[in-house]
Amino acid sequence: MTTETARDRLIVGLDVPNLKEAEAIVSALGDDILFYKIGYQLVFAGGLEFARELAQSGKKIFLDMKLLDIDNTVASGVENIAKMGMSMLTLHAYPKAMRAAVKAAEGSGLCLLGVTVLTSMDGDDMLEAGYQADPHALVLSRAEQARAAGMGGIVCSAEESTAVRAIIGPDMALVTPGIRPVGSDKGDQKRVMTPADAIRAGSSHLVVGRPIVKANDPKAAARAILDEMLTALWPANH
Repeated sequence: MTTETARDRLIVGLDVPNLKEAEAIVSALGDDILFYKIGYQLVFAGGLEFARELAQSGKKIFLDMKLLDIDNTVASGVENIAKMGMSMLTLHAYPKAMRAAVKAAEGSGLCLLGVTVLTSMDGDDMLEAGYQADPHALVLSRAEQARAAGMGGIVCSAEESTAVRAIIGPDMALVTPGIRPVGSDKGDQKRVMTPADAIRAGSSHLVVGRPIVKANDPKAAARAILDEMLTALWPANH
């Protein structure tokens, strides 16, 4: 892994309440960060146009919308999101929705990611939601379905990365949120892993939000994570 590929693989989550804060973070991080995630919080504060502007400026955007609806609605949404120049888009890994999205995204270059099980959920949460399978079993089942549907990648906890990678093969993206550098607060995440361990486990992209955007020095925090990602494959390269 080179510095350039580390920049391609670290996705900073712009999980902030308004555009002013998002713009300040992007400005502070400068050229060190290439990839940003924009989700519900910022989308509903003018973030869609901001996402388009960032894409036009050369940044990569992971639009985290976790789409799920009837086939036609999912397809229509995906078609328009692809036209915005987004790099990645999430949808819940339900087979019908994934098949509709894949067809709608054909030829666009948009990488569709299937969300398996949210990293804020553990076994008790799954039972409460009506699922009989434990999180690990459901993640693996949905990974198989995503591969069969022709999706571009998977979103899962880094704890499942090795097992998921064995199912989806070397080419699909494996995006892991819940990344926490050593010593940082887990927050509301229940299944977390350090950046280096996640890369070693098979993750291709890491989503890091609060440890960077809430840091006293976001640029230094981002650089430390990039350095940690580089060390994960350092022995293999020397």
